[in-house]
Parts: sequence; C-alpha cells; structure tokens
Amino acid sequence: MRNLLPLISSHPGGRSSLTCRFRCGDACFKETPNTSDNEYAGDIIARAVSRRSMMRAAAVVTVAAAAGTAALTGPNAPQAEAVALAGHGHEPPRKPAPSGARGLRFSPVAPNKNDKVTIPDGYSQNVVIRWGEPILRGAPAFNPDKQSAKAQAGQFGYNNDFLSLLPLRGERGRQVLVANHEYTDEILMFRGYDPANPTREQVEIAWAAHGLSVVVVQEEHRTGKLGPVSRHPLNRRLTATSEFRVTGPAAGSPLLRTSADRTGRKVLGTLNNCAGGTTPWGTTLHGEENFNQYFANGNTDTHKRYGIGTGATERKWERFDRRFDLAKEPNEANRFGWVVELDPYDPDSTPRKRTALGRFKHEAAQPRLTSDGRPVVYMGDDEKFDYLYKFVSSKRMKKGTSRAAREHNLTLLDEGTLYVAKLTGDSPAAEIDGTGKLPTDGEFDGSGVWIPLATGTTSHVPGMTADEVYVYTRLAGDKVGATKMDRPEDVEPSPRTGRVYVALTNNSDRGKEGKAGADEANPRNANKHGQILELAENWDDPAGDGFAWRLFLVAGDPNDPATYFSGFPKESVSPISCPDNVAFDDHGNLWISTDGNQLGSHDGLFGVATHGDRRGELKQFLTVPTGAETCGPVIQDRRVLVAVQHPGEVDGASVEKPASIWPDGPGKIVRPSVVAVWRKDGRDIGV
Repeated sequence: MRNLLPLISSHPGGRSSLTCRFRCGDACFKETPNTSDNEYAGDIIARAVSRRSMMRAAAVVTVAAAAGTAALTGPNAPQAEAVALAGHGHEPPRKPAPSGARGLRFSPVAPNKNDKVTIPDGYSQNVVIRWGEPILRGAPAFNPDKQSAKAQAGQFGYNNDFLSLLPLRGERGRQVLVANHEYTDEILMFRGYDPANPTREQVEIAWAAHGLSVVVVQEEHRTGKLGPVSRHPLNRRLTATSEFRVTGPAAGSPLLRTSADRTGRKVLGTLNNCAGGTTPWGTTLHGEENFNQYFANGNTDTHKRYGIGTGATERKWERFDRRFDLAKEPNEANRFGWVVELDPYDPDSTPRKRTALGRFKHEAAQPRLTSDGRPVVYMGDDEKFDYLYKFVSSKRMKKGTSRAAREHNLTLLDEGTLYVAKLTGDSPAAEIDGTGKLPTDGEFDGSGVWIPLATGTTSHVPGMTADEVYVYTRLAGDKVGATKMDRPEDVEPSPRTGRVYVALTNNSDRGKEGKAGADEANPRNANKHGQILELAENWDDPAGDGFAWRLFLVAGDPNDPATYFSGFPKESVSPISCPDNVAFDDHGNLWISTDGNQLGSHDGLFGVATHGDRRGELKQFLTVPTGAETCGPVIQDRRVLVAVQHPGEVDGASVEKPASIWPDGPGKIVRPSVVAVWRKDGRDIGV
C-alpha cells in the first residue's frame, strides 16, 4: 500500500492565514457562532435504532416501490442505484472498464505545486479575462500603479468566484459571462499597503472591485478560446455602492431600515458574493457569504450569531462610511447575507435581494423545477455546524421570453416556503466513532425531513415573527433543531437524476470538547477533508418534506481507510480534499472544485461519475497556481471554465514580494482571472 499523502498545513482547511484574513475575517479562529443546544444527529441516531426499518420504509423503500425507479433516480438512471440509495449493504468493488466514464475520458492531472494552470495532455487553455480589464465604455486599460475607484468601476472586478455562461441569441459565437467578485486582498492589490491605515482611495477602489461583472465574450472560430467584448451594451459592473432592491416578505421590515433608507427596501451594494446559480428563466443568483467581516462594533446576540466582531474590521471601512459601523447603524448588516437575483440581459434593471430565501452565509443557490413548474432552490450556510436549507416557490414558471413571462418569472423567488434540514442516520450510534469507519451496513446513509420555517408572512417557528425568521434565519434553524453540518457550501441538483449533491468542505472543530461530535452525515472528528452528501427527495418531489440521503464521497487520500468513493476501487481515483463549488456536465458527471487542499497539492477541478458501473470514479482535470483556489466552474460540451481566485495569496506575500508570477509572468502584478480549457482536436470534453 502507498503511504498516506502528507498534510501541508495545520491551518483550518489548508488556507494561508492571508486568505483567512481577507476572505472570511478569520472565521476559523473565532468562536463558532452556532452555540445552540439543539440535538446533534448522533443523539437522534441513538433513539432511532429501534425504528430503523420503519425509517427506511418511510424515506426510501416505499418511494422506490410505490413510485418506481424513475421517481427516485430519474428516467435515465439504472435501477441498481435506487437499491443502493436504500442502503441494502456495502457495494462491492468494481473492476473499471478501460476507457473511463463518458465525459471523464482524459488522463488525470497528477497532484502538483506548479505555479500555473496544469491541464491534461491533449488540451489547451487561455486566460479569458483578468482583474482590471476594461469592460465598460470609457474605462481605461489596467495600470496597478495608477488605479482609481472610477477606473475600477468600469473594469472586471477582483477575486472572481461563481461563473455563469448564458446564450446570446443573434450574435454568433458570443455568450454572456456573469462573474461574482467575492472579496479584495488589499495587500496584493496596492504597493506599500498599510493595513492599519488604508487611504480613502484604496477603500473606494476595494468597494468598486467587489460585486458582480457582466461581460459578453467571443469565441475564437478555430479554437475554444474566449475573450471579452469590451464596451458591449450588455456589459455591466455592480459594486459595493450600486443600488439593489429588497423584495419578498421581509422587504420594508423595521429590521432592515436605516437612517439612509427608512423604507427598508433599498440597499447600496452587494458583498462577499461566493457561489451562485443560473435559473431556468435566464437570470443568475448570487450568494452573499462572509458579509460579517465588513461590519465593525457588533453589540447584540444576533450580531454574534452571525459572526460579527465587537471591534474594528480588517479593512477599516467604518472609518469612511458610517453604515459599516454597527454602533451607528445597527441594522445595516441585516441588509447583507441574502441571495441576489440579476437579469444579465437587461443592463438597466436593478438587482434584487430575495428575502424569502433567508439570510445567512449563502454559498450558492441553484434551482430545479417541480413537475408543475415551481422553482425549488437548495442552499448551504457556509459555517462550521450550520445548516442546509431549501425554498419552494408557490408560483409556477412561465415559459418563453416575452416581456410578460420575464416580468412574472422575476417574482418567483418572492413567495413560497423556506425550510431547514434535519438528518437522521440509520446505524447505531456506537458504530459512528469519529474515525470515518463505515458502519456495518456498508454506507453512511439515512433519512431526513425538511422543517418549515416560514411561508410568506406566516412564521412556523414558535417565538419568532416571519420577519425575524427571514432576517435571523440561523436562529430559526437553532430553534427547530436543524442538523449541524460540516460547512455546507455549494448545493446542486443533478439535471439528469434529480438527486441533490451537497459539498461539505471540512470542519476542524467536529468532536472538540463542547462541540458536536461525529454523526452519520458528518462521520469524522477533526474533519480536514470534507465530504459530499447525496440527497433524494421522497417520490422525486422537490417540494416534498422528506428525503433519503447517503454520503456519495468521503474526501481525502484514497489510501486512508476513512475515505470512500461510492464503492469504486480507491486505487483508481485521484486524491481530493475540501470540496467547494460543484457543477454538472451533460453526461451527469459531477465536477468539483476544491478550496484548501490538505494533501500536498494545489487546489484543482475534479470530475466524478454519479451513476452507472463507474459511479465514484473521480479524476483530477486541472490544478491552479500557487496560493489560488479553484472556483466557477462551468462545464460545457467543448469547454471548461474556471475562476482562478486569489493566486499568490500566501503568507508573507505582497505586491513587492509576490508568491506567484501567474498569469502574466515575472515583473507583473498577480491577477485573479477566468480560464477556459478545451481539447486541441476540437472534440467534446472527456469523450
């Protein structure tokens, strides 16, 4: 047997301390915001053993028997998968076919520490767009030594994260690229930056570098190369000072009113936009994640529950705008932590913050439709020991692109019911010992329920009004006993099977004294590598209130007995650590980007088969440069896009002492960028 791969960092998640400072405000080193005493899944398991067969019948077996395989797994999935999800024993190792799963037929990239984007043999790449490239009319070319807030407001923003590529009818070879700009790292942006004394100009540049970008991109005819179409009429920048509308049941609430906005319906800016989603009606969704770090002088229990500190902030924005000082504007923080909906086809539209989807550290929001056309949005709260949510709209989507249809569809996420998940394992508590050892039934699996929190103006949480549920959603989850998870990040339903995949990135506090111990959904204490949970709604009904679940992948070194790849031979998979953003290709494969690899390699992008004989086969497609995180991703038939976020973000690095020379080589400033990858022969990816 090969030796286990070495751990590269004792820092939580493998990130540099510089990344933790600027990305999430050192959240891992602060007290865990969730101090609720709601039951852990392990406590529930201990009482559930005696009704194990009943739970199986209610959550899985009855679904498969009464509704058929298609109801559980979708019309294109083999019947064997429904049996497997029911948890009838360990899946025996399977001998892989020689060619690999369709869509994953490439030579996997070996783990490495190259200061570049490393891709498989037979593939090519290009940088699509870099931080600072002009996209609006009148914006100047990027010059890091002469940067201004006005220039940045017309240029592509910093630290690109979520990406969406949308069709552009009538313009051959062109698509609309939408990108999130999660956060700024001023130490890597400005020469001679003094963290204790930022200047107003530096702060205003940072405000302009946050937010969202919309930019039309053009495909090169003979290759897969993409490039920006600067000054296109659809190009747009939304920043920390742009106007956003607040909509939905909490709009106008006294909890959202400030001295600058006494209506509680208009917000300046969007902050820390992490992952997101693309709707069936042609808009994009953007999750506001670590917004807490931008606000100073928190002084309430609700501020504490959301991780807001009691002192000054890292960036010192409160010195330049009173709204970032909660001692002066206690409600301003309540106006962040939402899902934002943007219409990229209407450059004059005002983006909307959707209060019906709840307020927490949104990692992503990807909808699917019920059989009668109502959108269901799955969401994770990216914090140790926080929760998994979904929203079920009460309205049906209208098909078509008419003005009436678009106006109607822009109201779909304002009315419906918000739920939080409670998971129950089906193995005896004694078998979940915190090591990651499989229980005797051969899988980590069980059932779950969606607990309603609020519908419109009606609260389902005792002691909380509907406004309080939406604005303080974490507290609502505490009260109803939701299951504490290992940092639920991106959540994506498979367009092929309807199953939902939840990336649980890691949780170094699992099992520590006074913290939640291992349970069947989160089976490892001091969890460095994370896992991916697979969820099947009862009757394949996204609007239902029950589901079956199992762990699809338990990440880490394949030589570690605590890892699991759905029964696929572990000697034939790539090592993976800290799953983050996820996406699907047209073959039903799940593509996983990582954040904080703990296995001696740079972060990367991986593809894994989710169905068929090669289920669990995982291959690494690329790695990113030194200090970078893999974000995005977008998987098309003939192209893969990734956002290379925070390259060179290594402890001790600065503009004067760069840790990376990517993407432009020695002597150039390090720039977060979007990269496209395609096959040299022009054929589809991985076939």
